[in-house]
Amino acid sequence: MATITDVCRLAGVSKATVSRVLNNTGQVKESTRAQVHKAIQELNYRPNGLAQALATQRSNTIGLILSDFNGNFFGDLMQQATKSAELAGKHLIVTDGHDNPEREIAAINMLVDRCCDAIVLYSRFIPEEKLMEIIDELPIPLVVMNRQLPKAPDRCVVFAQREAAHAAVTHLLELGHREIACITARMQTPTAQARLQGYRDALADYGIQYNPNLVAHGQNLIPSGYTACRELLDNGGSFSALFCCTDNMAEGAYRALNEAGLKIPDDVSIFGFDNDMMAAFMTPSLSTVKIPVIEMTKTAIDQVIRLVNGEDAFAIPTFHGELMLRESAIPFKEENLRAS
Repeated sequence: MATITDVCRLAGVSKATVSRVLNNTGQVKESTRAQVHKAIQELNYRPNGLAQALATQRSNTIGLILSDFNGNFFGDLMQQATKSAELAGKHLIVTDGHDNPEREIAAINMLVDRCCDAIVLYSRFIPEEKLMEIIDELPIPLVVMNRQLPKAPDRCVVFAQREAAHAAVTHLLELGHREIACITARMQTPTAQARLQGYRDALADYGIQYNPNLVAHGQNLIPSGYTACRELLDNGGSFSALFCCTDNMAEGAYRALNEAGLKIPDDVSIFGFDNDMMAAFMTPSLSTVKIPVIEMTKTAIDQVIRLVNGEDAFAIPTFHGELMLRESAIPFKEENLRAS
């Protein structure tokens, strides 16, 4: 394999000059730059990226840490992050935080050790105080998705979870439903807590007392939606509508309701959350909340690149959801209320 010394010898220039050409830094005459590029091409020289990063403390890479890789939501997030990074001339390194605060912090340190220029972190569990400490102490910029950081509005990309859940349940209430059950997401997370609070807020707006017997706790994925819905049915509570805090859990609830001989939406209307790709193709198609994941991801990548380049960073506005109204939620009919 050719070395930088071979390039220097063939181009008739110093290592410093070759380095400036490779890193696009400093002033180099166009004729000299052309000589270097010609030598690189003839020798098929490939620069050692890690060595360059260690020497310059810049690797032209952005690190992305996700809480997990499950579901279309994170697939869309990764796809957009890759696109945005490439448009900025950056490479993307993606790793998994395993939905664990210690593993997320370890992933941050790993990406710093690999000389990433900046990091985007999608976090569910790291406490706010710890996130602020990391932002203050990290040698590179960090932007956090999915967490509110009031002391660092330029470092967080936030979705109005509580507001969106409130809007979804309010829609069911506007359809005349009063007995509305809920399957929560993982309650250890701020996201799940906010969505449950939005459900409770909407009920309170209509003077409806919160009934814990109409709430079952899920774990985000399809099997837990099925299990949680079976729990609601087995408890014997009456409900004409069901709010599921993820579309995957709504899919599991479909199966549980069908097994119980209940028709959707005639007997039970269902509203989901996430606008997963499969929601529009379920039978009946699932009404749900659309999260602007593409716009949020683009904003996060653009912001860290702005910070890397030393440009002024702005406070990132909160993103809001959109109700996708489909076939699974219809007006309440008293004769269809599931008997206790």
